Amino acid sequence: MYTFSNRLKIASIVLMAVGLVGIIGGFVMAPGTVEEAKAMVASHDDGHGGDHAEEAAHPMVADDHGEAEAHGEEHGASHDEHLLHQLQNKPWAALYVAAFFFMMISLGVLAFYAIQRAAQAGWSPLLFRVMEGITAYLVPGGIVVFVILLLSVLHMNHLFVWMDADVVAHDALLQGKSGYLNPTFFLIRAAVFLGGWIAYREYSRKLSLQQDESDDNSNFKLNFRISAAFLVFYLISESIMSWDWIMSVDPHWFSTLFGWYIFASMFVSGITVIAMVTIYLKSKGLLKEVNDSHIHDLAKFMFGISIFWTYLWFSQFMLIWYSNIPEEVTYYVTRIEDYKLPFFGMVAMNFLFPVLLLMNSDYKRVNWFVVMAGVVILAGHYMDIFNAIMPATVGDQWYIGIPEISSILFFAGFFIFWIFRALSTAPLQPKRNPFIEESRHFHY
Repeated sequence: MYTFSNRLKIASIVLMAVGLVGIIGGFVMAPGTVEEAKAMVASHDDGHGGDHAEEAAHPMVADDHGEAEAHGEEHGASHDEHLLHQLQNKPWAALYVAAFFFMMISLGVLAFYAIQRAAQAGWSPLLFRVMEGITAYLVPGGIVVFVILLLSVLHMNHLFVWMDADVVAHDALLQGKSGYLNPTFFLIRAAVFLGGWIAYREYSRKLSLQQDESDDNSNFKLNFRISAAFLVFYLISESIMSWDWIMSVDPHWFSTLFGWYIFASMFVSGITVIAMVTIYLKSKGLLKEVNDSHIHDLAKFMFGISIFWTYLWFSQFMLIWYSNIPEEVTYYVTRIEDYKLPFFGMVAMNFLFPVLLLMNSDYKRVNWFVVMAGVVILAGHYMDIFNAIMPATVGDQWYIGIPEISSILFFAGFFIFWIFRALSTAPLQPKRNPFIEESRHFHY
């Protein structure tokens, strides 16, 4: 039985406390009036050539020709009001990016866990308790994301422009999508998806624990059947979730690859966290039967899904860029012009670094090397979600500041606290899984 150490518990609580203070500070510092917004931009850009400061003083004329097509926001509103909404969105967007990122890690682990169950994999049962511990975060993490979505529906922020009735009234495209993009249906879908994911996680975990005390394999077989059924639900719900929660912040733009693209990001992030938590527990003298071959296989998945993510990123980017259709290519023009460093840096972190660090088979067995690669991968996929959300919500007013760093610290501490608390509630090694001996003697 794993014991949640006081040192780790205190560290996670400190992260949450520091992060919470910063999050509150980010909301307090957000401007309340147009004048405050313009003054904030002016002070922020004093040391950066004053370009944005001049735009704030002379309402952002440079954006007149592209604002409607790029974001579909406030066709008849003034640029000053738009600037105010961008800066007010900044703490909300930072909170949302971090909340979604850590929730998607647990959801990616849940998908990987269900695949192992449905495939009746022989190598992975020793890692099932680690996966179950990480997926425990899906309950509080999913609730936090749902609350942010609910607050968006209640017009506490401007993250989703299609939720503004005044904007929709002057936008024919959004009116055409109103049957799908409407607040009530949006929340119903979110509740169904979260309910389905959490229900599977809780029931599968219950069957997993019951199997240890059972004298037959009935719980194992039932877990196999519900895992196979869940994967069908997951593939559908994950795609729609990516459209709703991420793609709809830019409601004039769409991509048929987007569901797979977000899936690849959450999948590789989840597998990376499985590897890192496993290595940590093994370093503490736990999971003694987990060997370097298990770590090697997890690292192979980290490498392989990073290549898969890159294939999807390139396919989506190159086809849209080459076709040069205005309503599609604007998505990338915005990111390349205003988010050059995080946009191209994210590609390097999610593709070049994993390939260079994990291509060699021997390095996949070196624990510290896998952890180093994992840190880069997680940082890169945080930037991936950052690039997906920020351009449509804060525009060119982005920078990595107190709201972003504080949100990461808070949810990282919350994530660590919750998963290690869950790991301490049951033995780390399954006892009666039919494939447990194969897992114990797994060698690659």
